[in-house]
Amino acid sequence: MNTLQINSLSKTYTNGVKALDNVSLTISNGMFGLLGPNGAGKSSLMRTIATLQQPSFGSIIFNNTNTLKHPEELRKYLGYLPQEFGVYPKISAYQLLDHLAVLKGILSKTERKTQVEALLAQTNLYQHRKKAVATFSGGMRQRFGIAQALLGNPKLVIVDEPTAGLDPEERNRFLNLLSEIGEHIIVILSTHIVEDVKDLCSNMAIMNQGNIIEQGVPSELTAQLKGRVWYKIIQKDDLVHYQSDLKVISSRLFSGKTMLHVLAEDKPEAGFEEINPGLEDVYFSALQA
Repeated sequence: MNTLQINSLSKTYTNGVKALDNVSLTISNGMFGLLGPNGAGKSSLMRTIATLQQPSFGSIIFNNTNTLKHPEELRKYLGYLPQEFGVYPKISAYQLLDHLAVLKGILSKTERKTQVEALLAQTNLYQHRKKAVATFSGGMRQRFGIAQALLGNPKLVIVDEPTAGLDPEERNRFLNLLSEIGEHIIVILSTHIVEDVKDLCSNMAIMNQGNIIEQGVPSELTAQLKGRVWYKIIQKDDLVHYQSDLKVISSRLFSGKTMLHVLAEDKPEAGFEEINPGLEDVYFSALQA
């Protein structure tokens, strides 16, 4: 069993921006979802865990090793897919993956060949192995990103906003791939897309303004809101009135009108109906707490 312990982590950049504010988490094998809006500090946390930057304060312990003092010990077991990554313009997928395997310390040509071919097959890219990665679609490039992250049999894989911009079919293919990977190692999925966490993660945390504001098992967090989420279809022009009088946690257009979700211990007023809460309700209520 792998364990990642993040203790009182803080990061303030030289321009005065406080990206992380006393973040503490314990993460073990499986898919862990880090959910939060853009600018919440998720990428700063991922970069710090990946030893790409030092925190201002705090510690990170991976399998009993202090990774801030001994970053090379984590890097041996780390796979990282950042939000954006560059590729060489004319190099094929096979050649690039082989080159990255050398950089990861896989010096045996036979071992590299075995790993590269297996990962290209696992990510459904083997038939495209001779094509330049620069010509790949967004979804294919993200799958290649996972292939390079899995070189060297990592014990910790970090993926930062991996499904942003993918079409529904590629998103499903990518999430299925992540799910397979996350059975025996730690996979941290950083995203602002609630469905990604709902569909995949056995444990999660919600982050905002550099803080962890909620954490737990998705189904248990959802169950805590049972009997407290109410919905009503209203005229769009009435939204401001409801927002001033009630705790509106979300609103969306529905057949030309607006559907409200409101958090309340009792029925807010006539016309509201109780609704089974979803992870979106957990997310939006945490952001507004």
